[in-house]
Amino acid sequence: MVTVQGTATTRHRVRVTKGDLDRLAAGRSAEELLQASFQFLLEREPNTSILGSFDLPLIGRYFPEYEKEIPARLSGN
Repeated sequence: MVTVQGTATTRHRVRVTKGDLDRLAAGRSAEELLQASFQFLLEREPNTSILGSFDLPLIGRYFPEYEKEIPARLSGN
């Protein structure tokens, strides 16, 4: 569960699998991956536009650059 406080407070149920974590987070925690993923999303849309429930890889369907950008963000590049 992720809660985002903006103009309106929203709650999001996001499924992160071990495979997602291994592929995208390079040894970082699920919490760090979720935080970076929501920062990525919030740079592109308001929290009220983010789906209430989704599997993490769905972000890449809407934003194709996601899976390339997130590992770089998490590694500090």
